[in-house]
Amino acid sequence: MRLTQIFAAAALALVSSLALADDTAEQTIRKSLESLQLETPVESISASPLAGLYEVKLKGSRVLYASADGQFVMQGYLFQLKDGKPVNLTEKAERLGVSKLINGIPVAETVVYPAIGETKSHITVFTDTTCPYCHKLHAEVPALNKMGIEVRYVAFPRQGLGSPGDEQLQAVWCSADKKAAMDKMVEGDDIKAAKCANPVSKQFALGQSIGVNGTPAIVLADGQVIPGYQPAAQVAKLALSAK
Repeated sequence: MRLTQIFAAAALALVSSLALADDTAEQTIRKSLESLQLETPVESISASPLAGLYEVKLKGSRVLYASADGQFVMQGYLFQLKDGKPVNLTEKAERLGVSKLINGIPVAETVVYPAIGETKSHITVFTDTTCPYCHKLHAEVPALNKMGIEVRYVAFPRQGLGSPGDEQLQAVWCSADKKAAMDKMVEGDDIKAAKCANPVSKQFALGQSIGVNGTPAIVLADGQVIPGYQPAAQVAKLALSAK
């Protein structure tokens, strides 16, 4: 057997053994987590950058860590020092999870305020038409649009389903022109719309799953969540730097 063939066979055997070890660890960790009776389902388990530690991704982007034998489970930030600077690997993984969820929302299920001219970035905003700070942010949407930022609204009735905010948001999403209905509702005008199948409760649940507990909550394209109102200039700066 040639030397290159020997190396190739050895490499294949190593990869196979590592894959088997990861599969065994995943099964062991899943069994351990079952005993914890987590409220959020486990989405995936994979080896973390730290040897012997496994990354447990929960549905909705939250991350836990576990030992290969499943005896140790912890929640917290895992940092890596790169070129003398700390990189928050946990935050990076959670943002990626949020980004996939938020950017996976069909645009047709949002209320869109498109950028004027070139679209340089977009933000997704969890909003409630009864929220004063949502009104304040809404007044700055034209400025964001002029800076090339597309604004996508999703519903988050801050007082829960069945609240006045929930009823208003459902009316907006059931209107033929959602954008016009949103503008009127924010201005204090009452709008009427026939009941329809709408994504308000689904978007509310999605917001809760990524940790949104108030409005407005701004989500950048890279999954970073910014709680509360921010001036247009600051939002645009963050949106344009999001990767």
